[in-house]
Amino acid sequence: MARLTEGAKGVYVIAVTPFTDDGALDFASIDTMVDFYESVGVTGLTVLGQLGEAPKLTADESRAVVERVLKRLNGRLPVVVGVSAPGLAPMRELAEAVMDQGAAGVMVAPPWTIKTDDQAFAFYQSVGEVLGDTPFVLQDYPLTTNVTIAPKVIDRIIKEVPNCVMLKHEDWPGLSKITALRASSDKGETRRISILCGNGGLFLPEEMGRGADGAMTGFCYPEMMVGVVQAYTAGNVDRAHEIFDAYLPLARYEQQQGIGLAARKYVLAKRGVIKSAALRKPGAKLSPLDVEDVERLLARQAHRLQEIGA
Repeated sequence: MARLTEGAKGVYVIAVTPFTDDGALDFASIDTMVDFYESVGVTGLTVLGQLGEAPKLTADESRAVVERVLKRLNGRLPVVVGVSAPGLAPMRELAEAVMDQGAAGVMVAPPWTIKTDDQAFAFYQSVGEVLGDTPFVLQDYPLTTNVTIAPKVIDRIIKEVPNCVMLKHEDWPGLSKITALRASSDKGETRRISILCGNGGLFLPEEMGRGADGAMTGFCYPEMMVGVVQAYTAGNVDRAHEIFDAYLPLARYEQQQGIGLAARKYVLAKRGVIKSAALRKPGAKLSPLDVEDVERLLARQAHRLQEIGA
């Protein structure tokens, strides 16, 4: 499999991790999930992310999930693997293992202990050194890490850490950060790296307008991200917004703290993508009223998609 580069574009969907009702890994559902993501036109997959419940997996389970995904894809799509860890040693160990298995690159979020610009730069400089020639994604997600990385710091990392090839932009919404980073590369002050955006796709049309190359996030209808990115890339901005608007109410519902992932898995199970909607404990469950909400949103979404011919 080709390695991740600065030129990456499209939709790298954040994959869920399927479990059985009793909390065991469901490898058969990993297969159907991978098949589904491929069928809707994603560019690549990102596994072992926060919403892939990576912190709930053992080291052996993490490697087993990656191995199964890569085996199912058989090189047809690139796979990025989240390897964030409290220390550099376990990060390097997992990164080496998944790259040997055929991953295209890895993703690293900063630890919560980072408080200053110099600390943020020093951390990613160390990451670059530890990972060697492995390309990595800088995950900028201050809502969960409580670490804010200013554009000037990201520019410095891009200049001095050559194996940082992508930014997973998840500021809220942080549109000015994308603008600043693109201004730096447009002026030739830094390399132009790939910028893929998270936040459940809630700001995807605007992010594309600021110079993002696509999305790296999850949603129970990844068709939304694929449609928006394709339409925007083709220059059909109005169509991109039209597609986005049709899915927005459900995407908004999915962004709730606590039950958002449960809602995503409920819909994926309903669609036959995975067998069980279970989250590994501790994890939220939808109440009957939550299910009513989701079903209503699904019905309205289906009606709107029919109206716009999507």
